[in-house]
Amino acid sequence: MSVDASPKAWLALSLIHGLGGEGARCLLKEFGSPEAIFAAPAGLLKSIIKADVVAEIGKGINEDALASTLNWLQDDNNHVVTLADSAYPQALLNIPDPPLLLYVKGRLDLLNRSALAVVGSRNATPQGINNAEAFAKSLSDAGLCIISGMAHGIDAAAHRGALQGAGGSIGVVGTGLDKVYPAANRDLAHALANQGALVSEFPLGTPPLAANFPRRNRIISGMSAGCLVVEASLQSGSLITARLALEQGRDVFAIPGSIHAPQSKGCHALLKQGAKLVETAQDVLEELGSLVVLPAHDTAIQDTDHPLLVHLGFDPVDLDTLNARCGLTVSQLSAMLLTLELEGRINTLPGGLYQRIH
Repeated sequence: MSVDASPKAWLALSLIHGLGGEGARCLLKEFGSPEAIFAAPAGLLKSIIKADVVAEIGKGINEDALASTLNWLQDDNNHVVTLADSAYPQALLNIPDPPLLLYVKGRLDLLNRSALAVVGSRNATPQGINNAEAFAKSLSDAGLCIISGMAHGIDAAAHRGALQGAGGSIGVVGTGLDKVYPAANRDLAHALANQGALVSEFPLGTPPLAANFPRRNRIISGMSAGCLVVEASLQSGSLITARLALEQGRDVFAIPGSIHAPQSKGCHALLKQGAKLVETAQDVLEELGSLVVLPAHDTAIQDTDHPLLVHLGFDPVDLDTLNARCGLTVSQLSAMLLTLELEGRINTLPGGLYQRIH
């Protein structure tokens, strides 16, 4: 269990009906701590927030919800991280509406790792699924934690790919962490909880309400240095995440697709508006530059992987590009590529191109 020194007061404050994040932050700014808020006279509270919310505060702690959460925290893999906690994602402190607290299931160390949001359509094409998984794996191998929303399609593929790499993955959900939505992603949720992390600002027991999913998108973008949209229709919720990323000062990337595919229309619209066109994972890494910090306890290249495969990525690449990426001589590269080809780990393609075998 990992919680703030005064978890009950923070949880109690977050459970006040009608208070909301803005009201809670105003009270914290005035009184300094949740304990001081509950001890403040009603008249003083009414000068800051509405009278009906003050009445809710006067009712005291929601004992049932609090007991349920404290019981949930008995599992060492479950955590509550508040605004006052050093483990709180520092990137979220720079967005207009940071959550008062986060429920976390899994690895706390991922919350402050260099991260990239990878989002897209629930009704993705097979190529979109492949791209999301391959890009996420390559970017995770380069040290980025991949954050997405655990939805069907692109989100799920991005999580699967990222969990294969060194950077890990975080799923930000729109329900309480005692629920899995969609139910078909139960195995993925377990994998994220065990190898990465699941994050929610919503109390335990919160069902999948439609209004909560757009709200969680600000956390997906807010925790990330940039947002990569793999596939999206013009009505996709992924465009909400991309818009939020722009408002938060994050980079937005988009992968182009067929002019005939509905799933490409949203990406093309973003590109027209100035999003950065992405063809390889390296395009993202070059833009983020020094923001990419390799995990202190891990390496960008796993022991079972060949160093050159990280630079190769998953898209076809020529010898000159590889040379620019890794700094090896052409003769060194040629020898390594021959070895990898003989091991069945890469293919040679027409035009002097090389491609990693998935």
